[in-house]
Amino acid sequence: MKHLFIVNPIAGGSDKTGEVRAKVERAFALRGGAYEIYVTRGPMDAERKIREAAEAGGELRVYACGGDGTFNECVCGAALRENVAVCPFPTGTGNDFCRMFGEEKERFRDLDALLDGTVHPIDLIDCNGRYSANICSVGIDARIGTEVHKYSKMPLVGGATAYVVSAAVNMFKGIASEMAIRCGDYSRSGKTTLVCVCNGRYYGGGFNPSPEARPDDGIMDVIIARKVSLFAFAALIGKYAAGKADELPKYVTCFRTAEPLEIAFDREEVVNVDGEALYTDKVTMRMVPGALKLIVPKGMTFFGQA
Repeated sequence: MKHLFIVNPIAGGSDKTGEVRAKVERAFALRGGAYEIYVTRGPMDAERKIREAAEAGGELRVYACGGDGTFNECVCGAALRENVAVCPFPTGTGNDFCRMFGEEKERFRDLDALLDGTVHPIDLIDCNGRYSANICSVGIDARIGTEVHKYSKMPLVGGATAYVVSAAVNMFKGIASEMAIRCGDYSRSGKTTLVCVCNGRYYGGGFNPSPEARPDDGIMDVIIARKVSLFAFAALIGKYAAGKADELPKYVTCFRTAEPLEIAFDREEVVNVDGEALYTDKVTMRMVPGALKLIVPKGMTFFGQA
């Protein structure tokens, strides 16, 4: 078995390569075994590295040392590969995938627990060929999240302020977008505020739209919010963030499905795929059961194992 540590040097705003290297070298000095520390050089580099390592043969365990974006790249590189298992080893800021595990999320920061961990298959959402282990969304939340980085580069704007600026600008542009949505027997066309498709539970730095979602049940949890006024949006977003959007049936439809969900837009829109941006005028989100082997830290009980 080989252990591959994928390090994103810009995750979290500072280079954690030295910190990761020290932890890994200390752990393997005691336990032995083959390992490699790879520092990414740009977008999609992690995917390429994992594909190459996997094709070399043998069992491979991959540790995504960064945030949600780094983990997503590693997921895409490891998806559907029988000899590859992957997990987050957080050094970034968001780490929304890990939030799903509650107090046990800190076990992903325990390198010894990861190295002694077991493997559990989880589902992925195939979103126009890109994989999501957590949450995909379209609409105003995706537009706000995507444009945060643009405003965070402005003088005196950063952190939470950038989100506020991005939210204000996008609400001025219009809360809802024209969408034609189909999923099994469900169909609607018209102005839509957002569509969220959940395999995990948290995104956007703490939004929890589907508290009961599980990544190993073969089901996508779907929340669709129709066009709302600015006043109603304030109430909607609070309920939505707390996983209580179903308390507003006038505006929101919630259902669970194993059927593909298709959305057509009247112009190019941004789709959030685990925090990464995908631009398209049509998207299909499809559940792929058991598509990823997740390394589960030793002692974690979320999946009924310790």
